[in-house]
Amino acid sequence: MDERAALSLLGDVVGRAGDDAAVVNGQVVTTDMLHERTDFPGGTTRYTAGWRAVGASLSDVAAMGAEATAAVAVYADPSFEEEELREFVGGASDVCEAVGAEYVGGDLDTHTEFTVATTALGTTNDPVRRSGANPGELVCVTGTLGRSAAALRLFEAGETARANDLFRFEPRVAAGCALGPHASAMMDSSDGLARSLHQLAEASDCGFAVEFDALPVDESVRSVADDEATLRDLACHFGEDFELVFTLPEDVLAAAREACPTPFSVLGTVTDSGVTMGDEALPDRGFTHGE
Repeated sequence: MDERAALSLLGDVVGRAGDDAAVVNGQVVTTDMLHERTDFPGGTTRYTAGWRAVGASLSDVAAMGAEATAAVAVYADPSFEEEELREFVGGASDVCEAVGAEYVGGDLDTHTEFTVATTALGTTNDPVRRSGANPGELVCVTGTLGRSAAALRLFEAGETARANDLFRFEPRVAAGCALGPHASAMMDSSDGLARSLHQLAEASDCGFAVEFDALPVDESVRSVADDEATLRDLACHFGEDFELVFTLPEDVLAAAREACPTPFSVLGTVTDSGVTMGDEALPDRGFTHGE
């Protein structure tokens, strides 16, 4: 059973599963696990690892349109080094501070490879779920796409300083809160734009028609892509950008732009069925843990 099949099984068994985070009496909670082999390329600093690991959970809080309040992390490694621990906590604390939350600790354990498990908390009385998109609405994304894909290429090329900088994304908590009153459905793009659109389509029983030229491809991607096909693949399918993919009625677009502190792009429209880019079907392909 692969990750998606396992998640589908859990969605059938656990009633509150299915969105980026669970909401219980206004309390938002989410958890993530990252491993050195699949999530932290060689050259990733412990500061970046702390920022990125905690940021991934804070991004889930953002996708619910919630305010972030706190985060914790489990830090596991074959051995503990003082400088690495301090750097990790520094990154975790700084990403929390960037979104108005607090890093409040966690746990330590030994493991065969560097592994981090994080939990973030938030609050909202009106969460935005994945299931509210309606045909005729607009589909949008915050920020730019492909930063993490470009970072991986730079790690592989030994340009670790620039790669670490790209890997430290800003969780869109402020944007999520601002978009909450306007968005009909929302999730983060951790698995890639294409897969996010398919997941939203499944949850909302709808489709999407988007245009590649409308995608806000990060300039860093253009500097590492060898050709147009590679650029398209890195922007659409790689994932791990942690931007917000959301839908909203066209008549609230201006109000949403005015309220949102992060620029966002309109990619296309919500349709009755199917996920297309231009005249072709957009494959349901993206980031999968363990690959």
